[in-house]
Amino acid sequence: MADFNVSNSLSTTFYLTGIPGYEVAHHWISIPFCVLYLIGIIGNCTILHIVRTDPSLHEPMYYFLAMLSLTDMGMSLPTLVTLFRVLWSISREIEFNICVVQMFFIHTFSFTESAVLLAMAFDHYVAICNPLRYATILTPQRIAKIGVAAFLRSAFCMIPLLALLAYFPFCHSHVLSHSYCLHQDMIRLACADTKFNVIYGLVLITVLWGFDSLGILVSYIFILRSVLSIASREERLKALNTCASHICAVLILYVPMIGLSIVHRFAKDASPLVHILMAHIYLLVPPVLNPIIYSVKTKQIRRGVMRLLAPKRICSILE
Repeated sequence: MADFNVSNSLSTTFYLTGIPGYEVAHHWISIPFCVLYLIGIIGNCTILHIVRTDPSLHEPMYYFLAMLSLTDMGMSLPTLVTLFRVLWSISREIEFNICVVQMFFIHTFSFTESAVLLAMAFDHYVAICNPLRYATILTPQRIAKIGVAAFLRSAFCMIPLLALLAYFPFCHSHVLSHSYCLHQDMIRLACADTKFNVIYGLVLITVLWGFDSLGILVSYIFILRSVLSIASREERLKALNTCASHICAVLILYVPMIGLSIVHRFAKDASPLVHILMAHIYLLVPPVLNPIIYSVKTKQIRRGVMRLLAPKRICSILE
């Protein structure tokens, strides 16, 4: 029976939804989405290029920023093809195995980004509270291990949740309510007891996000204590300013992520447009805004961007 269910599920075709009620305008709606994807890809690739090519940025803070850019792209790029296939009326179909792979990347990289933000908070804590040991604590090898551990933690936590989907029969509607696959969306269509998936998913979100957000909060409590002990007002402001970009990145990830989880679990009767809007904000806002925020707030990144965009003379004037 289990083999039959697995075989059935693997051969299932699902149908993606665009913006319900606005099907006629899908081609026009695709334009702002195209702009957002382009901004996200160009912005994050620019950050990666600047960090890779500028030896002065080969420091822990910028390595973590490069990780953030990679996770942003890892979360949004897997949805690019399916989203535009739907909006351009090419095809609404998606096979089960492709759907699961897409879910794996979306959810794994969203949890990985949360872990990277925790690592960045620890980086700020060490830089401000223990600057003399900064280089010895956060060595390149240790940073690489942190990045790998963040990804593996998220991937191993997601595998059981997604593997169980293969055992669920989908005997009624095969229409997903988004333009890409989310676990919360697919689980609603299963004709079986999905209690484990629902509880496991809730526990996963609570534990991983809870641990990461608590770690970030504790880091900032120590940072604030250390900053308040600095005598010079200018030095205090400078120390706090280095954290501003990171705090914005934390809010940009957690607010849409928590909002989407609440909408899926407790606002099932809300308009489909609300669900779709929250899902796209969760997916596209962090990759679009993070490079912009770090380019504006971080002097070294801003200089790197200006070197790419402006002649040398203009760069020297701006610097």
